[in-house]
Amino acid sequence: MNNSSQPRHLRVTTSTSQDDEALAPAPPPTSEPTDLGFGRVVAQQVRGRFLSRDGQPTSRKYGLGSQRAARFYLSSLNTGWPSFFAWLIGILLLMNGCFALAYASLGEGALHGVDTLSLDDPFLRAFAFSVGVFTTTGTAAMHAVGPTANWLVVFESLVGPLTLVAASGLLIARLTRPRMNIRFSESAIVAPYEGGRGLMFRMVNVSPSELSDVQVRVNLALFEEVDGKRERNFHQLALERNSVEFFTLHWTVVHPITADSPLAGITPEKLAAAEAEILVLANGHEETFSTRVTARTSYLWEDVRWDVKWASIFASGPEGVLAIDVDRLNRTERLEEGATSRAVETAAGSR
Repeated sequence: MNNSSQPRHLRVTTSTSQDDEALAPAPPPTSEPTDLGFGRVVAQQVRGRFLSRDGQPTSRKYGLGSQRAARFYLSSLNTGWPSFFAWLIGILLLMNGCFALAYASLGEGALHGVDTLSLDDPFLRAFAFSVGVFTTTGTAAMHAVGPTANWLVVFESLVGPLTLVAASGLLIARLTRPRMNIRFSESAIVAPYEGGRGLMFRMVNVSPSELSDVQVRVNLALFEEVDGKRERNFHQLALERNSVEFFTLHWTVVHPITADSPLAGITPEKLAAAEAEILVLANGHEETFSTRVTARTSYLWEDVRWDVKWASIFASGPEGVLAIDVDRLNRTERLEEGATSRAVETAAGSR
């Protein structure tokens, strides 16, 4: 008989409890907190905004001391170039002026050889001598006379170079620090969008360096009535697009206000009553230093404009080249009253 005609016997096995546990689906992952790290309980007690317009957190930490040196360093890195040089030159002149007053207070006999300067003012003579010692460029024929004056020269010859080294370090740190110089529109707007409404704001890279792979996240913080209790909740807003590969011009970030949006049915009055704040976080690849950089801002409910739309930001470029006029970043066009300030969406699940 051919083996293929023989009946086949099926083997039935029963699974053990251990096998069932191994084959059981993994439990769903725990949902991520939506409070952005502010803390859900603490966020209920906060009044005002979480971020300033320049993206700095408004929160404070106590028990760490004044941290004046660290704050001065960070301020020196973040301030603009005109302000930086004004403060730097002012501090150097003030320090040399203080040393000049100290030399002048010792009397005319404390400094010899000042006649070669052709200066009659004792303070200017002492100031010229102080600058030579402070910067280690030399004082020519001028020299200090007496123990007090010479000790003062020793002290200034130590303080001066250390100060110049610190100033040079700050300058180098500013030049080599990668940064994302993003300019956001002064206000967000609720404008017509694809037959409905959309929450929009503009952003543009004002730095000569190029940014690529720019990503944006927008979160909404507002008070809501939940089970008869007023509490602050956070919602991440779905965007028309979350990233752009080339950020050479500008970007109008849009959140479509649909029936599923946390802003469905929103009006200016409702937004104000909810004390809403729109938190924006942008990050991108800075090509000069080949690293990722970030920029932040926020819009309060009072920073949101209604019944307007963005005016064109594009300008005529030579030979058909794409161009924009950054001065038009905040320009809008007025719409008829109620064009976007009236609710047109129906909340999901409502009748």
